[in-house]
Amino acid sequence: MKQVGWISGAAAAVLVAAGAITYAVADGSGDDSAVEVPAADSADAGFARDMAVHHQQAVEMSYIVRDRTKNVEVRRLAYDIAQTQANQRGMLLGWLDLWGLPKVSSQGPMAWMGMAGMASGEDGELMPGMATNTELAKLNTLSGERAEVLYLQLMTAHHEGGIHMAEGCVEKCRVGVERRLATGMVRAQQSEVDVMAGLLKARGAKAR
Repeated sequence: MKQVGWISGAAAAVLVAAGAITYAVADGSGDDSAVEVPAADSADAGFARDMAVHHQQAVEMSYIVRDRTKNVEVRRLAYDIAQTQANQRGMLLGWLDLWGLPKVSSQGPMAWMGMAGMASGEDGELMPGMATNTELAKLNTLSGERAEVLYLQLMTAHHEGGIHMAEGCVEKCRVGVERRLATGMVRAQQSEVDVMAGLLKARGAKAR
């Protein structure tokens, strides 16, 4: 319980920091005012587009499990993930608007990392770690501990894929505030992966 409570506090801190970053970019008060607007095929734009899609699925899964279980720990974790990633998704899409860039690309997911076509795209699996449509449908049919276990397994894989993408942005993105957001994502999602490992172990399960 203490671990999940810590995540709640961390999520709140991330939301406050994220808001500050958004305002800094919007009004030009950040330290990136001299950076040129990223190109449509840049890592900055690609990460913003792809992570916005990746985050949307995490939000969807989290709200599904909140309706499928009464367990306080899992519900609180799911709520924190949903709120944090919905906020970050808004930031990423907001940056694309500020840059005047499209929210979709003809290059396909993960092209900015040199990994276009890595995910099959079949059954909704667009990027590393993303759950398939079949897995989401299954989650919608479960309840109680079975729903908790599947959610934790799917979200662990989802976070691991997200961490990989965020690390790619840290390496390739040029806009400082975006790199800092990506760095924060790596730390926060790894902490949540550790929490989910403990929750799975308590249920006699483990990550896939």
